[in-house]
Amino acid sequence: MPFVSVDELAARIPDGARVAVPHDGIGVSMAVTRALIRRGVRNLHLICVPVSGLQADLLIGAGCVSVVETSAVSLGEFGTAPRFTAAVRDATVRVIDGTCPAILAGLQAGEKGIPFMPLRGIVESDLIAQRDDWKVIDNPFGTDDRIVAIKAIVPDVALFHAQAADRHGNVFIGRDRDGLLLAHASKTALVTVEEIVEGNLLDDPARAGSVVPALYVSGVAHAPGGAWPLGFTGHYGTDEAVLSTYARQARSEDGFARCLEQLLATETLPA
Repeated sequence: MPFVSVDELAARIPDGARVAVPHDGIGVSMAVTRALIRRGVRNLHLICVPVSGLQADLLIGAGCVSVVETSAVSLGEFGTAPRFTAAVRDATVRVIDGTCPAILAGLQAGEKGIPFMPLRGIVESDLIAQRDDWKVIDNPFGTDDRIVAIKAIVPDVALFHAQAADRHGNVFIGRDRDGLLLAHASKTALVTVEEIVEGNLLDDPARAGSVVPALYVSGVAHAPGGAWPLGFTGHYGTDEAVLSTYARQARSEDGFARCLEQLLATETLPA
């Protein structure tokens, strides 16, 4: 598989695409996020697996998102996600409210190619009345047992950052397995990686179990530091100064614009 640039990878995500992205602790492709914003992508349906933070907030603030499907968008210890909060208040994005288990169950159904996945624990939830794609049904194997059928989630694109790729296009994700679920459930996966390795990752018995085969991947870009300013396990930590500044300044549109300009100007992990 030929490797492409970050901008070329972003160009494969069209306006209106359903894009699945992982939570901040897994491997967020902030490099492609910046490229999408620079390109001016519009009307994305962002599927957060199962939550998101800075990535979703930047895309929403930049006007790239029309629908966000999530359990939460938050900057964690740095506080609320300011542009998401403003968009919800001003009704400039449609929010499809879910729960973490429900979003994961929907993706598992998509991964298996089945129409729905049964889920317990939310039968009495207020969300049931808000979700016409969730159905409370009788357990066909039980008596007086109600269960929720969660409709399969099949994103157009899974976008994430990973440890490494080989020249065949296989992607090593390490111990964080959400990348496998994202790639399996989606029509295709686009991945940025910290490094390119020689050989075939699927031939390595120590790593093969944590490899997304090239069959599921249609594009890879070499982007060392590609998760910055978020952290990436084993490589670099979260840039707390950047997130703290963003959380304060992005509460206003002018402050967000300043933060965004600074983030877009940084192509690689700062020294």
